[in-house]
Amino acid sequence: MQAPAPARIVEGGIPTEALIAQVLVAKYADHLPLYRQAQIYARQGVQLDRSALADWVGRAAWYLHPLRDHILERLRRSQRLFADETTAPVLDPGRGRTKTGQLWVYARDDRPWGGDDPPMVAYVYAADRKGERAEAHLGDFACILQVDGYGGYAALAKRRQQISLAFCWAHVRRKFYELADTSPVATEVLLRVALLYAIEDEVR
Repeated sequence: MQAPAPARIVEGGIPTEALIAQVLVAKYADHLPLYRQAQIYARQGVQLDRSALADWVGRAAWYLHPLRDHILERLRRSQRLFADETTAPVLDPGRGRTKTGQLWVYARDDRPWGGDDPPMVAYVYAADRKGERAEAHLGDFACILQVDGYGGYAALAKRRQQISLAFCWAHVRRKFYELADTSPVATEVLLRVALLYAIEDEVR
């Protein structure tokens, strides 16, 4: 008598979890759209329709959703958190072009400063860059949030007094660097920032 096969992401289907993981990594880490992946497989004699690949991605996302939520919940309990957002081109069916979505990232890694919490990161897609997106993603987070100069974070901290913003030195420094050739004040600021960088290097 043969034991039943273990359940798979595609029930009764051929793809293994390893193959689906490869499709996900190629799509999201290597920026290979599904139609290009289908072309690559076709060159190797494997006929995979893009719609089949899309189905695999959707099923995998469904299984991974609780893990993403768990990671976000762990991140919300951090003492320090890094937040950022970047544009992501998204297919806009029927229009023959892409639209612009936003990929939000929340991360922590305090190892260089002797922190005990394990490093982790969560990515959350949203259709826009509205400030309330960060508020919804962060939930009851109530500590230090490291961010760039995007006004949505400042508005969030104003509404939620328990969040303290730590702005990115690289973003602040860039503005003074652009003025350094014509402004002695900007040059002095750059020198002082360099001293802070030196302290940071020593701490690490």
